[in-house]
Amino acid sequence: MLDINNFYNVSSNAVKEAAGKTQAALRAESNEESKDVFSNILNTAIQNINTTNSYISDMENEEIKLALGQTENTHDLAIAIQKASTALQYTVAVRDKLLDAYKEIIQMQI
Repeated sequence: MLDINNFYNVSSNAVKEAAGKTQAALRAESNEESKDVFSNILNTAIQNINTTNSYISDMENEEIKLALGQTENTHDLAIAIQKASTALQYTVAVRDKLLDAYKEIIQMQI
């Protein structure tokens, strides 16, 4: 990290403000940003799972309608099946990547 306390005769407010911050304050800001990033990733993952569940539910509803004879439209069923399949494949791929990242973090030596 660059120590900006060594800059003299600089009249920029940004430099003066940054020089006034302590290392602890900078670390605290960094921790807050890390928490925000994790929170965003977690919320996105939860939305992905909810969307996948919704597509699977829609597929099951279309299958039930066709089985009960309430509809003869196989096109809607095919679309629902493809949406559910694609969403599930995507969710599994994301899960696998997250598990790989977790395993890699666990194996890091500090």
